[in-house]
Amino acid sequence: MNELAWIQKAKDGDRKAFCDLYDLYKDRLYRYAFYRLRSETDAEDAVSECVLSAWKQIGNLREPQAFPAWIFRILAASCSKLIKTQMDQKNTIPLDEYRNGESRSTTGNIGAGGYANEQDNADGQRDIAAGVETRLLLQEALGSLSEEERNMVLLSVVGGLKSNEIAEITGLAAGSVRSSLSRSLKKMRGYFE
Repeated sequence: MNELAWIQKAKDGDRKAFCDLYDLYKDRLYRYAFYRLRSETDAEDAVSECVLSAWKQIGNLREPQAFPAWIFRILAASCSKLIKTQMDQKNTIPLDEYRNGESRSTTGNIGAGGYANEQDNADGQRDIAAGVETRLLLQEALGSLSEEERNMVLLSVVGGLKSNEIAEITGLAAGSVRSSLSRSLKKMRGYFE
């Protein structure tokens, strides 16, 4: 079954079709949320909120082909809501308590088990280290962007959305989105050169 058929069935209340859609989008949704929120736990929370909201609202989706932009709009709102909540907490909780309460990892669990020999283990550790370094560099590059620029880059690169779909979500003109994306990606390139 193709994606549009799943979307139509999900609109009609088919949970299995909605789960199939979730399976198709879950990795892109998570990556978007992770790079926007910079926390595994927060990304999982935002995606969960997005998926629940999408399930409740999918009957209101007018055009099945608009599903990618629609679900990323919901996720962008979930991320923004979480960021606002965190900012409100930072303003009301003493800074020391906030810092002490933050123990979230952005690098994941790294283990060395399961290798056949020491050379494979060493190669595996180098691959893990290179992956972590790349992820940290990407986070740093994304951190150099404004919230709006970061959102557009993530919607484009991770979400796979076109400039007209991003324009729908952000309320900007498609030409402005293309210009901003070009400038933002150029800024980020400096981190990787």
